[in-house]
Amino acid sequence: MSVKVSEEQIAIWNAELRQKSPLEITHWAIARAKESGAKAIISTNFRPYEAVVLHLATQAQADIPVLWVDHGYNRPATYKHAEELKNLLGLNLKAYLPKITTAHRDAVDGPIPTPKEEEKLKKFSTLMKLEPFQRGMKELSPTIWITALRKVQNPNRAELDIVSADANFGSLKISPVFYFSDTEMEDYLAEHKLPNEWDYFDPAKADEKRECGLHAGWGKSAIGNG
Repeated sequence: MSVKVSEEQIAIWNAELRQKSPLEITHWAIARAKESGAKAIISTNFRPYEAVVLHLATQAQADIPVLWVDHGYNRPATYKHAEELKNLLGLNLKAYLPKITTAHRDAVDGPIPTPKEEEKLKKFSTLMKLEPFQRGMKELSPTIWITALRKVQNPNRAELDIVSADANFGSLKISPVFYFSDTEMEDYLAEHKLPNEWDYFDPAKADEKRECGLHAGWGKSAIGNG
């Protein structure tokens, strides 16, 4: 489902929501979806601090679909963290897997590409992360996509805002904790007694300053060719 909203309207919403709490923003996002007769979803990869936005989303709507691409390369601690949060928050988890196993991919293409192998890394991202994510978005068909994006994460994300139009998947992207610092995230975890997970590694990024394609412009063309 493709959502079309003017840049002017998005700017108005961002100005209004800048004064709201993350929970108020989350309620607003879900209300927007209901107004359009569709639904909201939240995506996660169970990286550090993801428990914050998952808690916010389930406080606003207990059964909100949680889209997770399990590319198969997560570390054991991340899988254990995912199970813990699933049980703790009662997550309505919708897991999407690549069409190829990790063993098959490794046998054909070799080890996970390094940050210096940009084209190979984009191919890896498309195959193991973008394609299953696109499949999930098509099946769930949300008008509102709630994310854990934050301004401090990398330069590309600093150019976004609480509300942004997503060109890759056609949804309105809402980031309730966009302006939260690491300290504020840690305080939220402590206040609500939520677990965190520091052993996370995303092979589709290879480093924290790189985008895997979900929130970057090159992702759309990569998915189209995938």
